[in-house]
Amino acid sequence: MSGKLDGIRVIDLTRVLAGPLTGQMLADLGAEVIKVEQPGRGDEARGYGPPFLGDEAAGGSSFFLAANRNKKSVTIDFAQSAGRKLVTDLVRDADVVLENFRVGTLARHGLDYETLSALNPRLVYCSITGFGQTGPYRARPGYDAIFQSMGGLMSSIGRPDGEPGGGPMRTGLSITDVITSLYAGTAVVAALYRRDARAGEGEYVDVALLDSTVAAMSHYAMYYLISGNVPPRRGNAGNGGVPSQVFPCRDGAIMLTVGNDAQFVRFCRAIEHPTLVDDKRFATGVERIRHREVLIPILERIFAAGDVEHWLQRLVELDIPAGPIHDMSQVFDDPQARERELRRPATASAFGPLDLVANPIRYASEPVTSYRAPPRLGEHTDEVLGRVLGLGRAEIESLREQAVI
Repeated sequence: MSGKLDGIRVIDLTRVLAGPLTGQMLADLGAEVIKVEQPGRGDEARGYGPPFLGDEAAGGSSFFLAANRNKKSVTIDFAQSAGRKLVTDLVRDADVVLENFRVGTLARHGLDYETLSALNPRLVYCSITGFGQTGPYRARPGYDAIFQSMGGLMSSIGRPDGEPGGGPMRTGLSITDVITSLYAGTAVVAALYRRDARAGEGEYVDVALLDSTVAAMSHYAMYYLISGNVPPRRGNAGNGGVPSQVFPCRDGAIMLTVGNDAQFVRFCRAIEHPTLVDDKRFATGVERIRHREVLIPILERIFAAGDVEHWLQRLVELDIPAGPIHDMSQVFDDPQARERELRRPATASAFGPLDLVANPIRYASEPVTSYRAPPRLGEHTDEVLGRVLGLGRAEIESLREQAVI
């Protein structure tokens, strides 16, 4: 497999989602990613089902399959001294280590940054934890939903208090894991660039889910920082331009966003109410925000009188950002998604026929073309120990008999 990171070797000690997604991105971009798993059990995400592809015991949960393509699975029990030596030997010539154990866990096994960087000064070592390596909460465990709640995300999602169904709401998707993986992947690539272009020395990277969630709050966080006011929850309406929300129609609903005054003029033509432009309360973006409680009920009555397809056609014709509300089956059936090949068949799948979600990065050269299926537990143990560490068949079998691998 070739790619932008061809020649980079990653030792992936992570489990569940944020860490594995980081490794998957590096693998998609051409790095050799060796996923080290516990013998007999592996990444606990293998059991996060149903649904499962194939036999449940094989570990092909949707959760695991979403975050581990293009990797090699090696089973090593590093709680044993022989296992620690195997991991250490793998790291000696590696470029990157990814880990998401609780703070201090790997130090007890001699697999922390200080120990491994002494053996490999060029090593980029990335720790992904809930709260980071410092602070009063650093030893606490946590999962995605905890950081949605503590990082401000849940407080910004959901219907306003006092409305039916009002109150904070988490996203169905484990979005803080996804966001954190993108920050971690960017940090690793930047550290590799600095190492290779300048100093030649590795780096320690500390990425926390809480920090990443707060950073991802972006303009919502800035709303508070410049005003001192907490942004209100608005359900499916935005806190920026107006209108920007879901509008129920006769046979469904659409999402639209009018981002500027020129768009609002065209929008009024699209909905066949051009005189709304002449109302001073709606003449500018600032005024529309101030008078949203007047404008939105007018628009809701207009949209409720027509069908989704009618309104979408009108809005698209006049260049207004709008779209239907798709479920996942409709997402992959959309002609734009088909043209962009957002659903890719996996190769070399030990789980059976498998389609994967495409990597969204489109390079003009060396595009992401490898979609090798996530590995079965320990699928590459013998190959990696033999090729990378030079162990013979008898040595590997001895380690297996001792339950080290």
